[in-house]
This record gives sequence, C-alpha cells and structure tokens, in this order.
Amino acid sequence: MIEKRWYTLENGRQVYRSVPKPAASRSDLPIPYVISDTLDSALYSGADGKQYTSKAALRATYKASGNPRGIEFTEVGNEITLPQPSEIKTSDKGIDESLHRAIQALS
Repeated sequence: MIEKRWYTLENGRQVYRSVPKPAASRSDLPIPYVISDTLDSALYSGADGKQYTSKAALRATYKASGNPRGIEFTEVGNEITLPQPSEIKTSDKGIDESLHRAIQALS
C-alpha cells in the first residue's frame, strides 16, 4: 500500500501526495561496500614466478624494485584512459572522378 500525506506548498496551497520511498539498501549489513584485497584463488606472477592471493602483493611484483629481473611491467586491462582514435583523412578525389564518369555515362 502506498502511503499518502498532505503537503503545504510555498504558495500556501495544500496537496495530497504519495510519500517518496527511501532508497533500497544493497545489503542488510550496516557497513559500506568494500573491495577486498584478497583473491579467491592464487594468481601466478610472470614477473617472479610465484603465486599470490593478495592484489597489492601481486602488483608490487610488477615494479622494477619488486622482481628479480629489475624490469617494470604493465598490468594489462586496467588502463584508466583509452588512446584517442587517430583523425580520419578523407579525399574528394574519388568522389569527383565517380561523378564525372556518371555524368559522362548519362550524356
């Protein structure tokens, strides 16, 4: 059942309107949404050959100071910005030639 209530507007007029429902919570838990650092299954790091269950520890091996090779690695698929597409170059040369041939064919 929708609850309704009388409201008084700024101009003094009274209106009978339904009461807005509060936003539904995503969970019954009284805590904010937290993204965990732990992984469900261990992931293999190609930088040092070990398996990790912590995202932070795995990402630390991608840094030059965190792996035995001393090479900086990039985590693929986690880019924040995408490269901008290059500008498309167009030419009217083919269009002009096509129009000229069509006019010639009709003449």
